[in-house]
Amino acid sequence: MIALISRLRVDLLLLLVAASWGSTYLAAKELVSPQSVMALLALRMLLSAAVMILIMAARRNSPTSSEVRVGIILGVLLATIFVFETFGIAHTSATNAGLIISLTMVFTPILDSAVSGRRLPGTFFLAAGTAVIGVALLASNGAFHPPSLGDLLILVAAVVRAIHVTSMHRLSHARPMDSFHLTTVQLTTCAAVFTLASLVYGDPLPTYISTLDLGRGALLLYLVLICTVFAFFIQTWAVRRTSPSRVSLLLGTEPIWAVLVGIFLARDSISPLGYCGIALILAGTAWGRSVEQNHRIGTATQVEFATRR
Repeated sequence: MIALISRLRVDLLLLLVAASWGSTYLAAKELVSPQSVMALLALRMLLSAAVMILIMAARRNSPTSSEVRVGIILGVLLATIFVFETFGIAHTSATNAGLIISLTMVFTPILDSAVSGRRLPGTFFLAAGTAVIGVALLASNGAFHPPSLGDLLILVAAVVRAIHVTSMHRLSHARPMDSFHLTTVQLTTCAAVFTLASLVYGDPLPTYISTLDLGRGALLLYLVLICTVFAFFIQTWAVRRTSPSRVSLLLGTEPIWAVLVGIFLARDSISPLGYCGIALILAGTAWGRSVEQNHRIGTATQVEFATRR
C-alpha cells in the first residue's frame, strides 16, 4: 500500500508538471519574438536560479562537487532544449509546439533501451505509436501539410529532451545526489549560458525588460516559479524514483493540457479528427504507462528471484 501511494504521488506531481508545461507555450508565445529569444531565456533563468539559490542559502547547505559536475552537464542539455523550444515557439503555433514536444515519450524509451540494453515489450511501442498518431491528428487538425521551421525546431527539442531525461536518470543514479541541488546547478548553468548569449544575439536584456508591462510581467513570473522552478525540481526528483520511460509517458500528457489551454484561453478550434487525436494520446499514454510499469516490476521480480537462487 505504501509503495502504491508513493507511485501515485510521483505520478500526480509529474502530471502537474505536464499541465504547467502545457500552458507554457501560450505564455511564452505572448512574451517572445525571434529577436527576444535569448533575452527572455536569460531573464527567465536568472530569476529562476536566484529563487533556487535563495532557498538553498536558507537551507544552509551547498552542492557537492559531484552534484556540480552532473548539474552542469544536465544544464547544458537543458539550455539546448530551451533554445530549440523557444525559437520553435516563435515560428509556430503554441498548440503545435505543445503537441510535437510530446514525441519525447517515444524517443526516451528508445534511447533508454539502447543505452541500458534492456528491451521494452513490443506492446509499449505499439502504445507509443498510438499516441504518435494522435499527435499527428491533433497537429494537422484534419488537414495534413508539411511541417514548418518552428515544427522542426520543436521536434529537435523533443529529441534533446529524451537525451536529458535519460542522462539525468543514469548520472544521478551513479551516487546519492540531492534533487534540489541538481536543479539549482542546472538552472544556474542555463542562466549563465543565456546571459552570455544575449550579449551577442538579439535584443539586449535591459531593452527586453523595458517592454514588460504588468500583464507580461505576471506571465514571466508564472514561467519562472511554476513552469521552471517547480517543474524542473519535480522532474529531477521524480526521475530518480521511477524510470525515464515512465517519466516521459506521464509528461507525454503535456499536449492534452496544451490543447485545453488553447481551446479555453486562446480559443483555438479543434476539428472532430483533432478530438480523435486527443483520445488516442490519452489511450496510448495510459496503455504505455501500464505496459512499462508491469514490465519493470516483472523484470525486478525476475532479478530478485535469480539472486535468491
